[in-house]
Amino acid sequence: MFKHKKIWISFLIIIVLFAGTGLYIVAQQDYNMASQSVEIPTAQGKLTGILTLPKKGADKEKLGLVLFIHGDGPIDATHSEGYKPLWERLASLGYASLSLDKRGIGGSEGNWLDQSIDDRVVEAQQAIAWAKKQPMIDGSRIGVWGASQAGWVIPKLAGKEDLAFSILVSPAINWLKQGEYNTRSQMAKDGHTQQEIEAQVKYDNQIKDILKHHGSYEEYTKHIRKDEEPMSRERWDFVSKNFNSDATESLRHFKSPVLLLLGEDDVNVDIQDTERVYRKEIDPSYLLYVKTFPNTEHSMLPTSIAGSEWKMGLRFLFAPRSITTEGYMDEIETFLTKVAI
Repeated sequence: MFKHKKIWISFLIIIVLFAGTGLYIVAQQDYNMASQSVEIPTAQGKLTGILTLPKKGADKEKLGLVLFIHGDGPIDATHSEGYKPLWERLASLGYASLSLDKRGIGGSEGNWLDQSIDDRVVEAQQAIAWAKKQPMIDGSRIGVWGASQAGWVIPKLAGKEDLAFSILVSPAINWLKQGEYNTRSQMAKDGHTQQEIEAQVKYDNQIKDILKHHGSYEEYTKHIRKDEEPMSRERWDFVSKNFNSDATESLRHFKSPVLLLLGEDDVNVDIQDTERVYRKEIDPSYLLYVKTFPNTEHSMLPTSIAGSEWKMGLRFLFAPRSITTEGYMDEIETFLTKVAI
């Protein structure tokens, strides 16, 4: 009898532990903000996304707004829920957040691979025009947050819109130079020899020559190695539209505060080149604020968990507000409260 009792007690303990863990996870995913789906009609087809507001006070005074501009890839409005911790922090500061599904993702019409950088600038302008019509938004306090590829979008946008501020995470300067830097740094990290790295760069340059001469997709596929998975025709067309992108001259458009956030262990972007060009081109210089985080990679994740799906998964389940590197959201808060006013 005592043996059966011990089994039942053990069983109940397991149930309680699982239930407690589940409740803890649910509580961690419960963000202190109010979100609503939005739909923006445009000449290129509708855009869908999410507008996030503070739970309290949104009906009493107008809010500043942060428009999120994604990096590369088929990204939905929440970036697979990854934006939510930052949205919550922004809501606590009295800011709304607006993020759209890329074209062809979620309910947004079209195909993001059909877009040039200039097309993405137009899309951001359409989002800003929509936001200015919302009764709870202060049109004079609309700024942007953007990561990686958005580093070619936002500087151009700054030349067309009166942005209150800009937050740029891990942007590159030149598309082609960034590609070579990524190849060299990633291969070195993976333990390849210098000879192997140079051979890969030489091969990549041959692909770039096809792009520069407006080569066809068929020409590209004939050239690639047999052991290499070719990019799709849509991806080739996308790269063909955008490979000449360079942010240098567009950086001169900034006339409001800019926060540049970089990761010391970024293998995608040459952060020293990015910081050097930003400091050279943004004038007056006091508009620029730069923060480089140690032990941090391209996506503002701690290097210790980046690249490990199970580590990132556990962190997001049990501590989503600390999935990004320590101090990242604090830096944004400081910038918005003390600089971008």
